[in-house]
Amino acid sequence: MRQKKIVYGMLHVRALPGTPLNNLSMLEIITKSVEEANVYLEEGLDGLILENMHDVPYLNGNCGAEVIAGMTAVATEIRKLTDKPIGIQILAGCNKEALAVAHIAGLEFIRAEGFVYGHVADEGMMNSCAGELLRYRKAIGAEKVKVYTDIKKKHSSHAITADLDITDHASAAQFFLSDGLIITGTSTGVPASCDELKRVRKVTSLPILIGSGLNTENISKFYPLADDFIVGSHFKVDGQWQNELDIERIKQFIVVFRSLK
Repeated sequence: MRQKKIVYGMLHVRALPGTPLNNLSMLEIITKSVEEANVYLEEGLDGLILENMHDVPYLNGNCGAEVIAGMTAVATEIRKLTDKPIGIQILAGCNKEALAVAHIAGLEFIRAEGFVYGHVADEGMMNSCAGELLRYRKAIGAEKVKVYTDIKKKHSSHAITADLDITDHASAAQFFLSDGLIITGTSTGVPASCDELKRVRKVTSLPILIGSGLNTENISKFYPLADDFIVGSHFKVDGQWQNELDIERIKQFIVVFRSLK
């Protein structure tokens, strides 16, 4: 069993061709992503996650061939930088596409939305995808790519599953062969619930990742409650995900994180 806890730095890939906010060439997007990845690696982060978060507004379960191609190009270049674990998420709910990119580029995992139970995301209704996704993984020979799954996902309404506790979501995800659970707050930058983390730990043997709201001030509280940690917004200027990386914020976080046992 792995003893070391991992902190992942989130790479918010700049808006890709065809999306409303795109204003860079593909070469410029790749160059910027490589620059940010190198900052994370130089500052001692344990792994990276790629995400097309600047592609707002997202399509629901359909990102376009140009986005798949763009994320593949970025992922391939980032993979050349390190043998540390790298994951990918393609918004919104493009889990099969992310799995294909991860397999082709040699990444270790994807972050999947809507793995179990339907919910209403800000892009609209999302249905569960576990059966289709894992059959696709098998079909393309990508079993080495792990599928880490958000449960009670942020930026979503869960009214249609209001009779279910987060522990029900966790148990269902494990039963449907998830490789790990990601728990968040209600939106990007909002911390997860300590109570929910404790309750999920009691019902699952899967790795638990915290996927939002971590910072230098609260990491010591969350450290005992999860296996791995995804940090994005806090590593940016003023703690805003849209901004440039803030190296001092990264340095301070890593010092605190490494001091924890």
